[in-house]
Amino acid sequence: MDKRIQTAVLVVAVAVLAGCAQGLGGGSYTRDEARREQNVRLGVVESVRPVQIEGTRSGIGPAAGAVVGGVAGSTVGGGRGSTVAAVIGAVAGGVAGQAVEEGTTRKNGVEVTVKLNNGALVAIVQEADETFRAGDRVRILSDGRTSRVTH
Repeated sequence: MDKRIQTAVLVVAVAVLAGCAQGLGGGSYTRDEARREQNVRLGVVESVRPVQIEGTRSGIGPAAGAVVGGVAGSTVGGGRGSTVAAVIGAVAGGVAGQAVEEGTTRKNGVEVTVKLNNGALVAIVQEADETFRAGDRVRILSDGRTSRVTH
C-alpha cells in the first residue's frame, strides 16, 4: 500500500484519539451539568498532592490501531503470508492503539483534601487546572454525582 495512504490512516487515528480527551478540572463542565443546581460547601485546603488521572479506554484506540496495523501488515509478503501478516498487524495495532489512547488522554491531576467549615474532611481528585495550597479558602461544588474544588 502507498506510504501516503498509510500516513493518512495514521493521522486520522491520532486525530480520533485526541478527540476523546475530556476536561476533568474544576472549570470543566459537561453539557448535562449546565444549568443544574449545585450545593456549595466552604472550607480550607488541608493538603494537596499530585496524582495521575488515567486515560480513557473507549475502544476507539484499539479499533484505529487494528485498522492501521492490518493495513500495514497486509503490505508484507504475498498470498497467505500477506493475510497472516495482516492479522498479526491488526492484533499488534489494536494493542498499541489501546496504549496510545490511554497515554494521550492521561491527565495530571491533584488530590485536594479540604476541611469543611463543619469540621468534616473531604478529598476530591480533579485535573490540575487550578493551583491550590494548604490554607487556601475554597468552595466545593457538588450536584450529587460530581464535585469540584474552586477558589
